[in-house]
Amino acid sequence: MPLPTLPPVPAQAERLIDLGATGPLEPDVLRKEAAALPDRPGLLVVAGAAPSALAPLLRRGDRPGFVVEDMTDVDDFAPVADVPDAPVWLLEQPDRGDDLLNASPAEAEVELAGRGRVPMLLTEGVQWVLQVPEVLERNRCFMTTGSRLRRPNGRFDARTPAVWISNGTGRDGRDRRDAPKVGWCWWNNRHTWLGFGSGTARTVP
Repeated sequence: MPLPTLPPVPAQAERLIDLGATGPLEPDVLRKEAAALPDRPGLLVVAGAAPSALAPLLRRGDRPGFVVEDMTDVDDFAPVADVPDAPVWLLEQPDRGDDLLNASPAEAEVELAGRGRVPMLLTEGVQWVLQVPEVLERNRCFMTTGSRLRRPNGRFDARTPAVWISNGTGRDGRDRRDAPKVGWCWWNNRHTWLGFGSGTARTVP
């Protein structure tokens, strides 16, 4: 089944404005920056938009999104991929990576590199679901391996961020069943219901 189509970039900018999800940019600045991006399909990404602020704006039905309780450091997961030095960019041809279901993040990283695709950042993944909530489906969710947390010793934390749908179990609570969820999985673990978000390029004006 094809992924939902993203609206044109100016419409994406207006949606972020309506949601209060413009990050560090004022609405008029976002409109101006978005208008300068190439006029082709892709995801409008606002740099510096914190996942902790964006996640509660996610919706699936009447359920608001949330960050798992044991990820209080979610905003510290920084890009390990090259990102533009720009206030906004276009993530071209975003994909959920359904064909990589049941791969580990370590395995998927190698596969995506071989395909010439850039791994999605957590903030990109959340902004994608903000634009088209239906991109998040049961058993068809995704990890965002372009964001990792580096420990003080220089090594990466084994947690790898992901966006999926809560089952309402454990600390999530029954009231959060079916809600969009920002959480994590281990770097070397496989999950049959998590693909890997990616794009073909990050483009600036």
